[in-house]
Amino acid sequence: MHQPGIEPGSVPWQVELEKMEKVVDLFGVGEANTQKLLEGGNDLSQIQQGLFIGSVAEANNKDLLKSSNVTHVLTIAVALSPPYPDDFVYKVLEVVDRSETDLTVYFDECYSFIDQAIESGGGVLVHCFMGVSRSVTIVVAYLMRKHGIGFSKAMELVKSRRPQAMPNFGFVSQLQQFEKSIKVHDEASSSVDNKEIVV
Repeated sequence: MHQPGIEPGSVPWQVELEKMEKVVDLFGVGEANTQKLLEGGNDLSQIQQGLFIGSVAEANNKDLLKSSNVTHVLTIAVALSPPYPDDFVYKVLEVVDRSETDLTVYFDECYSFIDQAIESGGGVLVHCFMGVSRSVTIVVAYLMRKHGIGFSKAMELVKSRRPQAMPNFGFVSQLQQFEKSIKVHDEASSSVDNKEIVV
């Protein structure tokens, strides 16, 4: 299940493999790297009730996901297979973190996946490799549409709960364009603030 043009050996594929190596490097050096990555990390950021952002490491931490009431996992990366298909509902979008990647074509289906999971009482982990760009972009788009807030406000909220959040400039531009297509509440009258989006 590869996105067209993202085949092993291609430049985008190499970019993803390099990112995986960086993730592994975060856990140290030597043969234990892969094992630690598979065991998972603990840097799960709760953005609102039932909505989390993380990296591939958190996606591999079954105990953390279960204890956080995560029932659904939205993976936005290539070369990652669902590690626990019998335990969670997965949706995988094989896209690369490049400024020319058009994530807007996935906004609707991601919104539905996230919203249905939360409305049914579950929780969703949205992750890419690092939990910095692709996953953040999808969550920001979700918040904008769900709460009728602009890009700046949604991004501020996410960064307040995941400081490392930093979509690439192409994704930022897409989110700014997306803001023009949704009904954004007037900032002065909007009752939505960081505290009211319940954690």
